[in-house]
Amino acid sequence: MFEEWTRRELLYALGAGSAGLIISSSKMMAASASGSVKPITGSWFEFQHHATLEGVDWNPALVRFTTDQWQAKIKEIADAGLDVLVLMSTAVYYRAFFDTTIYPKWKLACADPMEAVLSSADKHNVKFFIGVGFYGDWQSNRTIVDPVANRYRLQSLNELAARYGHHPSFHGWYWPDEAEINPYYSPEFLTYVNTLSKEARRLMPRAPILIAPYGTRIVKPDDQYLRQLDALDVDIVAYQDEVGVRKSKTSETSAFFEGLRSVHDRSQKAKLWADVEIFDCEGEVYKTALVPASFDRVKLQLEAVSPWVDKILVYQYLGMMNQPGTTAFAGSPASAKLYTDYQSWLKSQFRND
Repeated sequence: MFEEWTRRELLYALGAGSAGLIISSSKMMAASASGSVKPITGSWFEFQHHATLEGVDWNPALVRFTTDQWQAKIKEIADAGLDVLVLMSTAVYYRAFFDTTIYPKWKLACADPMEAVLSSADKHNVKFFIGVGFYGDWQSNRTIVDPVANRYRLQSLNELAARYGHHPSFHGWYWPDEAEINPYYSPEFLTYVNTLSKEARRLMPRAPILIAPYGTRIVKPDDQYLRQLDALDVDIVAYQDEVGVRKSKTSETSAFFEGLRSVHDRSQKAKLWADVEIFDCEGEVYKTALVPASFDRVKLQLEAVSPWVDKILVYQYLGMMNQPGTTAFAGSPASAKLYTDYQSWLKSQFRND
């Protein structure tokens, strides 16, 4: 259970720290338990954005991040109230972010970004789900059945557990080759997930496993979907709200997540989380830069999913949010405004409570 704060303690915390807005996520959740809108307590995370056009505003900065900057960014994110980060990938474009025989290593200013972020997360009580991808073409829906890619995924599982598994912040695993639920999972996706999960359970039996499918607007939360949920060897499903990619509207998503809540309650197996897209697209979806959405829209997104989910993660803090004055800035100037607007709202919520 989350520890409880008195009103006096809560208001004191909201007045402490950088810009007077820092507060831990566990205490946020405790304080907002009786409220209608859940706060953001997790985010996706990356060393390079896989879709190059989308990440033009922050990929160059991440290449130049030093060890100190990566560690400062983790502290910044923790101070913003997030306690979970989902590392999207440990490799992309046939280069890896750690020492491995699978691929050559990315040429980054920080020699070991994995060690940098995990060691900082250890200090700041942030839990990482480590993404086992992208081994192969991340844009191909056939990568999940590619035997070479599967061999590399299993090899990376073993290497990542051996090299970084001692970190307390190495909390769980994430399978990043996302599936479209249309309106059910494909048999190939179930095999992909369960193959990785079997090996992950052997290596780190207590580490929870997360997936984040898309197709939320077209899923059928019926008996057939229930059987698939029961068959998937995962602990958490974080469904994309798909507002940022303009597939769904904020006025629609509550009904989608209500249906998912009903089927998850029947399954009583995997937790139901939300993957809320806090970005907008500068122009055409998938072909232009991602930019921070307005907080007015993000607030509607949070309100829509809050009644139905156990936890809200966002896609994503990096690039879309920056604490003003941070030494690890990555993104457009508008990212500081989204950060400030969200934190100001968060502070007002607690004062109103």
